[in-house]
Amino acid sequence: MATREQDIVAVIKEQIARFGAAVSVTNVGTVIEVGDGIARIHGLGQAAYNELLQFPHEITGLALNLEEDNVGAVILGEGSKIKEGDEVKATGRVIEVPVGAALIGRVVDPLGRPLDGKGPIKAEKTRPVERVAPDVTKRAPVNTPVMTGIKAIDSMIPIGRGQRELIIGDRFTGKSAIVLDSIIAQKGQNLICIYVAIGQKTSKVAQAIATLEKFGAMEYTIIVAADSSDPAPLQYIAPYAGCAMGEEFMELGKDALILYDDLYKHAWAYRQLSLLLRRPPGREAYPGDIFYLHSRLLERAAKLASEHGGGSLTALPIIETQLGDISAYIPTNVISITDGQIYLEPDLFNAGIRPAINVGLSVSRVGGSAQRRAMRQVAGRLRLELAQFRELEAFAKFGSEELDKATKDQLERGRRITEILKQPVNTPMSLGEQASILYAVTNGYLDDIQVEKVISWEGNFHRFIGTQHPEIVDKINKDNEIKPETEDLLKTAIAEFKKQAATA
Repeated sequence: MATREQDIVAVIKEQIARFGAAVSVTNVGTVIEVGDGIARIHGLGQAAYNELLQFPHEITGLALNLEEDNVGAVILGEGSKIKEGDEVKATGRVIEVPVGAALIGRVVDPLGRPLDGKGPIKAEKTRPVERVAPDVTKRAPVNTPVMTGIKAIDSMIPIGRGQRELIIGDRFTGKSAIVLDSIIAQKGQNLICIYVAIGQKTSKVAQAIATLEKFGAMEYTIIVAADSSDPAPLQYIAPYAGCAMGEEFMELGKDALILYDDLYKHAWAYRQLSLLLRRPPGREAYPGDIFYLHSRLLERAAKLASEHGGGSLTALPIIETQLGDISAYIPTNVISITDGQIYLEPDLFNAGIRPAINVGLSVSRVGGSAQRRAMRQVAGRLRLELAQFRELEAFAKFGSEELDKATKDQLERGRRITEILKQPVNTPMSLGEQASILYAVTNGYLDDIQVEKVISWEGNFHRFIGTQHPEIVDKINKDNEIKPETEDLLKTAIAEFKKQAATA
């Protein structure tokens, strides 16, 4: 009897000890409707926008629609495992991704999970995928170039660190090739690259990875892949996740380059989600906030002032146009957000002019302030001469016999410039190599070379300079300009090469 009383006393003491202990409250809801990767949940009264939700079977979701009596969430995983009546818990965390140096050289999905089979990623820090862009007071002017290694871009459409330059064109006009060449050109440039593949074929992403590995570019590159086989929610998150990874380096005072391939497919994914969430459709069935979708992403690219670390994040978004229509809804939106565009024209591509850049429709709003002095010296009149050549060429088709000598000379010079600006894929050039050949063509040293022999002349010229006069390229790369003594060396080298080529 005494033992029983002792047990009762022990229970009462335990209850007294527990009295007043902290009570944990979990925001829990119930799935009332599920289908097409969307779940409607009743009871999550405290859920926040972009909050992570925990479904059964370790599946996560993202709260996007906060309505009066339910929450519309997109499912980030295998939605077929979720059924009506399932319990859903709010995690209290907005969607985050791992960031930091541990991601460099890896291929991850938009949630930061590895896709390359190289084991787990040991990142020490995470960042929310969405954040407010740095305000004007924290930014500095864009004045340092991102050298893409592509003559036509670095000479006429310079890109600066912290800029947003759109690459726009139809399918199969070389948009992704420009992006990959820009990454390859950053070897030794102290620039971390992030390539975000949105809605691309898995084979295309694998091909891009193989190309970057072949040229040793994966040593400073992160790839975020949301393939066409991935659900729309992952494609929607992908660019924001990549941007968060880039911002981490920017805020550490480093320079990063992020490439979105492409934002048209991103808009498609968001339109799909919005229609399934029953948001009111607007123009071309896109939701009303489609402009904000891309503006809040691209505004995060910036060059920070020195008191805020001095880092930068440069964005190169890609937009795929349909039948060359750059005045369509999404292209015009992104053109108005970015600091310029590189327009790739199918007619030029099919004519063998690659990269197929339309100089008349391409522009960089940062201009010469983000260009090395050496490039300004040789390319000052290049754009004007090329634009005038294209205009004259159109008129010359109607009667070349009646043209005066000056016009004929201008046409001949333009044809040689066009040939020089052609460049094979995966062959980025240093500043010195670009400046030396552009100096030669703009100063008339190629005027007596037959047009069909210009490309082979250029290849032989680079080999000659590289073996006989490597100090010229080294001096230009070191000084970032063509000094008078370097110009004298360059003139002598060109004359020597022409003499040698004439006797060969």
